[in-house]
Amino acid sequence: MIGEIAGETSARNFSNFLYVQGIDNQVEADKPGSWAIWIHAEEELERARGLLAEYQANPADPKFKDTAQLAEKLRERKKQEQFDYEKRVKQRRHLFRPLTGYGFGPMTFALIFISIGVYLLQNLAFHGDDNGVMKLFICNFTHTPEGLITWDRRLMEIRHGEIWRLITPIFLHFGLMHILFNMLWLRDLGSMIEGRQNSVIFVVLVLVIAAGSNLAQYYFGGYLEGHTEQAYGHVYHYGGPNFGGMSGVVYGLMGYIWIRGKRDRASGLYLHPSTVTMMIIWFIFCFTPLSTWALGSHVANGAHAGGLLIGMAWGWLSSLKYRKG
Repeated sequence: MIGEIAGETSARNFSNFLYVQGIDNQVEADKPGSWAIWIHAEEELERARGLLAEYQANPADPKFKDTAQLAEKLRERKKQEQFDYEKRVKQRRHLFRPLTGYGFGPMTFALIFISIGVYLLQNLAFHGDDNGVMKLFICNFTHTPEGLITWDRRLMEIRHGEIWRLITPIFLHFGLMHILFNMLWLRDLGSMIEGRQNSVIFVVLVLVIAAGSNLAQYYFGGYLEGHTEQAYGHVYHYGGPNFGGMSGVVYGLMGYIWIRGKRDRASGLYLHPSTVTMMIIWFIFCFTPLSTWALGSHVANGAHAGGLLIGMAWGWLSSLKYRKG
């Protein structure tokens, strides 16, 4: 409380003047015929006290006149801005939908369902290059008697109309932990985008990131000649088209949510700083020789890098119109 003013009309006139000056305040009846002036922000106390002293010294000063109408307009504008903000920002409990029957977005569920189905097909029925699973790789390949991988490096299958091969490697997984962690991340990230934006945006994101990350892995993955390695008693084959997994898409969704959430707070997209730190540490770790020893196989770093860059770029570009607004 900065002081008292005699008479309600005079007190409210000064209150309106303070509000026009950008000082939030409140008027309350105190003693009979006396009204107390309260200031909301402590840092405004001294300034408000000075203005009160000026008002009490000369309440007829023209600068204190005709402020009621302007103050009312400012209050209405502030109320409308708050209303618009609340329409765009949902409560935290809506950020991740509960894991019930409709616990995550329908398209997120569909991608997980397809990935699990393909994984079972790989392990139960993939006994040779002529199996249907081969059509899910970015292109066909065969193994030479020496164990090397050979393939047509011109992506002729895609050139001849098998466009789905740009996308379908994301459904291939080569181990239980591989698919488990990818599906857990996809569930959370996909559900966030579908819940905070919509399923169409999510599907377009997945398709573009999948195609871009798969092509990045194919051309820049680092194993274009194909070779074999032996570890843990198993022989592993590596080569240009012999890769798969949802991790490129997962990194792309992370990059999109990270950048879009930082630049457009009202989007509702958010990654905790510790999650971002973990993502970057794992990303760098996978480029080290230690990752091959720890995981028992090479990692599709080209897909990770391509997906992350596409997602971050998309997040930045999609936030521009909101920042300009």
